Amino acid sequence: MDEATTRTLTPTRLADRAAADRAALDALLDEVLVAHVGFTSSEGPLVLPIGFARDGDRLILHGSTGSRWLRVLASGVEVCATVTTLEGIKVARSAFESGMRYRSACVFGQCTVLTGAAAEGALEVFTDRVLPGRTAEIRRSTPRELAATLVLALPITQWSYKSSDGFPEDPAEDLAGDAWAGAVPLRTTHGRPIPAPDLRAGIEVPDSVRRLTEPGPSQNRPQSGPDRVGDGSNSVQG
Repeated sequence: MDEATTRTLTPTRLADRAAADRAALDALLDEVLVAHVGFTSSEGPLVLPIGFARDGDRLILHGSTGSRWLRVLASGVEVCATVTTLEGIKVARSAFESGMRYRSACVFGQCTVLTGAAAEGALEVFTDRVLPGRTAEIRRSTPRELAATLVLALPITQWSYKSSDGFPEDPAEDLAGDAWAGAVPLRTTHGRPIPAPDLRAGIEVPDSVRRLTEPGPSQNRPQSGPDRVGDGSNSVQG
């Protein structure tokens, strides 16, 4: 594996939206389920949507050993894993000042391959990230299943984070106009569980699914605070 590239992580525009707060990065990574992983292969650039989980100071990715693109990631190429939450629409008095509320991060580096007990443990971390407590309710992966799964770890050492919330910043000449301005929050919720058609009668919804889908303090929460102000640009990284 070649030495990882050192990158300039300070945005070239709207730098006030960037943050070096690792806690903010971790909160975003712990909320989002899919990363878009970009890299360059012999066939050109490619971006793959891949489910992931944060495990301390690394991201866990996995897929089939038969995936040629996952094998490219395993070879040590430089990658950029991007995650984003869209949390609202900023409605300005003009199209130019309208924008979005968001949190976004890029993690740069090279993946390493996990094997044996390390790979099995990482897969359990991923499973419990998607459905907390699920590994205690199901059987362990079989040797055949583990052999068919390629597990990768991407270290969280080089990263950038940007966010935008609040309301649009309209120029003074637009404030006197008749157009409405404000924000429309977006929310993500879990729906009602749907049993599989082949589920045997008498098997109840497990605790892991109930905890995920039943209303609680974190359910239906607004995805962005209303008190910070930013301009309406839609660029989430740059």
